[in-house]
Amino acid sequence: MGRRFSFDRPGRAGETLRVLEDDFTYVLRKALAGHGLSPAEAARRAGLEESRVMALIRGDFDAAVAATLAPVLGLNPAACAGHPGHAPQPCRLGGIRRLELPFEDGLVNVWLLGDGAQRVMIDTGFGAGDAFGALGSQGLPVPERVFITHAHRDHVGGLEDALMRGLPVHADGVPGTIPMKAGDAVLCGPLVIRAVDLSGHANPTLGFVVQGLERPVLVTGDALFAGSIGGCPSPALYRHALSRIRAEMAGLADDTVLLPGHGPATSLGEERRGNPFL
Repeated sequence: MGRRFSFDRPGRAGETLRVLEDDFTYVLRKALAGHGLSPAEAARRAGLEESRVMALIRGDFDAAVAATLAPVLGLNPAACAGHPGHAPQPCRLGGIRRLELPFEDGLVNVWLLGDGAQRVMIDTGFGAGDAFGALGSQGLPVPERVFITHAHRDHVGGLEDALMRGLPVHADGVPGTIPMKAGDAVLCGPLVIRAVDLSGHANPTLGFVVQGLERPVLVTGDALFAGSIGGCPSPALYRHALSRIRAEMAGLADDTVLLPGHGPATSLGEERRGNPFL
């Protein structure tokens, strides 16, 4: 999870661009933890005063300090310097709908892909009845199939609800579901949903490459957010997570739509430019 507060930024022609899951303080903390570095050691390696790094951690953003610190942490200096302005454009691709559901004092995404009876659901939210309750309140049909990115509680809270409804649920290592591994693909109407390995934040984690919409889609779960990545339990898993993200995205086009488990949709091109971890 990322930060627990929010702010809105005005977009073009009065639009409101959806906020990032992580502000730069979380980016910095995740990178420090991923490298097993203290703020003091990171500052020493970057030739900075420790107080300037601590100011970044407290939220006093300084673009020059962020860019100077970036190489020590294996981050993109330009993306670090511009992170507060990283604002992915709203996704208006047909066949994609976002259910933004409560999770403690934050929010979690459930994604609906496709149209009509061929719609599929990615993840099930935190509350037991939240996802299907939201479908009912919005007059949306029950999906044909459900796919789970990973078994953290904010993504599988509605799993039993889905199973009780008799829906096929595809997941890796989740009891009661149809086993799905990286490389497996499922045909659902016009959609082809192929699983990829995005482990690191959680193990296992499946991402889903979806073909059959207007543009290619990659559902990232908590592996990658707009402007950030999911937190990892150890430096070894941090390195593994980055290697999996980079490997799976290497062959995808910039116009690929990325659908994360928290925060706004984005595109691969926007993340290649503005995500410090890419």
